[in-house]
Amino acid sequence: MAKRKSTKSKKGKKDFQIGFVGVGRMGANMALNLNDKGFNISAVFDANRRSANKLAKELSCAAPKTLADVTALSDVVITVVTDDAAMRSIFATSGDSLLTDAKGTTFINCATISPAVHVQVEERATAVGASSLEGCMASSITQARQGTLYLMCGGKRSVFNRVRPILDALSVDLRYIGTAGQAAQVKALVNMVMNINTAGLAEGLGLGQALGLDLKTLMKVFSQTGANSRVLETDGEDMTIRDHECYFSADHAAKDSGIALALARQNKLSLPLAQATKRQYDKMKKLGLGDLDKSGIAELTFPGRKGSK
Repeated sequence: MAKRKSTKSKKGKKDFQIGFVGVGRMGANMALNLNDKGFNISAVFDANRRSANKLAKELSCAAPKTLADVTALSDVVITVVTDDAAMRSIFATSGDSLLTDAKGTTFINCATISPAVHVQVEERATAVGASSLEGCMASSITQARQGTLYLMCGGKRSVFNRVRPILDALSVDLRYIGTAGQAAQVKALVNMVMNINTAGLAEGLGLGQALGLDLKTLMKVFSQTGANSRVLETDGEDMTIRDHECYFSADHAAKDSGIALALARQNKLSLPLAQATKRQYDKMKKLGLGDLDKSGIAELTFPGRKGSK
């Protein structure tokens, strides 16, 4: 397939040909948002072929069977994959890879992965004449669909500027953090603190339940005192009514806490709260609760629930 490239120095919406790799809940909604805003979605790819084909039909775009064909059809490729191994796989130096004939392609990588892997991907992209930018997201599915993500970017400033129209369309708050790996470091800290807050809230509400307190009153007091947090707003009620529809899974919470703890070890720091929180999310996984939303950590702390014994 021949790459359809625009030679304009300053591009508008219709000048980009945007491919997506990883069209689960986040990737699919990002693609739908960009399509709604007038961008050209050229191709979608996912290990789950059924998901890719369904989305391709909705977007009237291609659903290639190979990563190389995604690159061939696109001048910008947005990736939203699960972990370090998946990221290294799609940017492999041999076999089917996004790097095949990738000269002139810009990759925007949105997965929460180790900072070192983002650096490695930038090095691999540069070696074949392509560009790479990390676009770390601190938001969820609803924001992906609405184009209101909180987006933190790392890489070369020139690459950031080149794809700025796409980044603006995806986000309501866009920040250039610094060189490759730095946005991923910030994202790791964001999720580490969020996970700690979530675990702390689950313990506070669980103890409140055990004491026989009115949880609505308790949450109101929390919201007006030093116990307040963003997590109280997003997860508090879900914890009390056991509504753990997944927006950010316990599996991902465990992974992301692990990324932060690895950074701490590299810098010879002890983070006992982060360690305790990861143990709680790891326990959820062992109990078969890893696919619940992170608010499901309340299943470990509320009296009488599955994991509280």
